[in-house]
Formats: sequence, structure tokens, C-alpha cells
Amino acid sequence: MIIETVPNFSAGRDQSVIEAIADCFRGREGVKLLDYSADKDHNRSVFTVIGEPEPLKKAVIASVKTALEKIDLTSHQGQHPRMGAVDVIPFIPIKDCDIRDADKLAREVGQAMGELGQPVFLYEKSATSPLRENLADVRRGEFEGLKEKMKSPDWTPDFGPAIPHPTGGATAVGARMPLIAFNVNLGTDKLEIAKEIAKKIRHSSGGFRCIKAMGVMLEDRQIAQVSMNVTDYTQTSLYRVFETIKMEARRYGVSVVGSELIGLSPLRALTDCAEYYLQMENFSMEKVLETRL
Repeated sequence: MIIETVPNFSAGRDQSVIEAIADCFRGREGVKLLDYSADKDHNRSVFTVIGEPEPLKKAVIASVKTALEKIDLTSHQGQHPRMGAVDVIPFIPIKDCDIRDADKLAREVGQAMGELGQPVFLYEKSATSPLRENLADVRRGEFEGLKEKMKSPDWTPDFGPAIPHPTGGATAVGARMPLIAFNVNLGTDKLEIAKEIAKKIRHSSGGFRCIKAMGVMLEDRQIAQVSMNVTDYTQTSLYRVFETIKMEARRYGVSVVGSELIGLSPLRALTDCAEYYLQMENFSMEKVLETRL
């Protein structure tokens, strides 16, 4: 079985911390670090790792221990919402397994994290309550509001202590299908424009079914960004949401100046865009050389 995990850590500015976390995934039999990237404005790093369940579990737990030792949320600031030093750990079935296998691994990791003193909320396909299915709901209030939030019986953690870790907060852990982190940069320094566009496209406020979005400011470039999670690219394609953002930006006299992927994307999501923009007729994945090898 091959399972993917894409843990998000609340560290994007200290390269020594990021590399220490990366070292937890390097050189381990049965585990491969595919990609990792950090964003200084978000103050967040994202790792893409695949592996067999047991070695992957050990590597993830090692990374959690490192993060709890090196990340202090009491002094953390960044554009991206966060409630934990290790903010979220999703598990995604890739080969010879299904969502049930990913859920089993998520629960094992959650239990081990709880034993380390890190509260864990199971989310998405692993959620133990409808309130916990949506990551945004689990994270709402962020680290600063976590202590008060956890006083409610609705927010007793699935694993670990019933109070936040003093510097590590809490973590969302769960099984889900592949997600694409896709951001679109705008030619403006007005954050409110990005926030308005995000509101138009995200599902929770009437937009696309599989889009979670927010507006953030890239301080080093002084431009606003629409930051998104595409939870099912087969239902909402990248080109469709990209064109909608361009259209909405025009009402403010603003252009799109670029876009970016955080982590990895399924090939099909990108060939969908090529097929659309090139207006290719009778296209199929069989036309892609690499799929025929």
C-alpha cells in the first residue's frame, strides 16, 4: 500500500526549522519526500510525502516531535490561519488502498500524537462529528481562541489532552481525497479586493462547490493573493476558477499577474487546463507521452 501525507507546519521563515522537519522524512526506508516548500508571508511550510503505512507513521510522528520542540505559536505571526505548530496532517490513498486505509493510519497517528500531549481533532473522512468535517470549522478561532473553544463539549479533542499544547496548539488529522493548493496573485496591494473575490468563489459563501478560498497579502511583493484549496478538481477545474477570478478582478480594474501550486498536483488537473486553453479536439490522456511509457 502507498499512502500520501501532506502535513502543514507553522514555520515558513526559519530555514533551519524547515530542514529539521524535512530530515524526519529523508533517508527512511519505505518513505519518500516528494516535495516541500515554505512561504514567508503565510509563515507556513507544506511537505508532500508518500510511503507504506508503518514507516510513514513513524516518519510523521518524528516530524511532529521536531515541530513541537522548535515551533512556538505564542510568538508566531503569518497570513495563513493556524491552530497548531503542526496545523494539519491529511492522509490520502494512492495505490493498493482506499480511504478506509488512510483513515486507519490517520487514527493511529492521532492517537500517537495525543500520547505526546498534542490535542488532535479528526477531520474530513475521519471526522467523529459533522462539526469537524470541514477544516475551516475545526481551525476557526485559531491558536489564540483555542483554549476557550476547547471548553465546549463539542470541541473535546479525539486524542490528547482537553487543553491546548502551550506552544503547539492542536492539530487536525484525517483521511481525504487529493486536494490541490492553488493560489492566484493579483496586480494590486489592496487586500480587500482579494477578500471580495475569495468570497465570490468559495463554496461557503455561494461560490464553487469544491473551492475553499481566502484573501491574503504577500508583504514581500506588496500584492494581494487569492489563496485556495481545490478539494475535487474533477468537479471544479483549475481553469474554471482561474477564469472566474480574472473576470471578478476586472470589476476593480485589477489584473491577474500569476498563479502558483503549493505542493503537487494530479496530472489530469493540468491537462484539463491545456485542453481548455489550447481548444484541443478529441483530447485524451492517451495523447500524453508519459502516460504511454
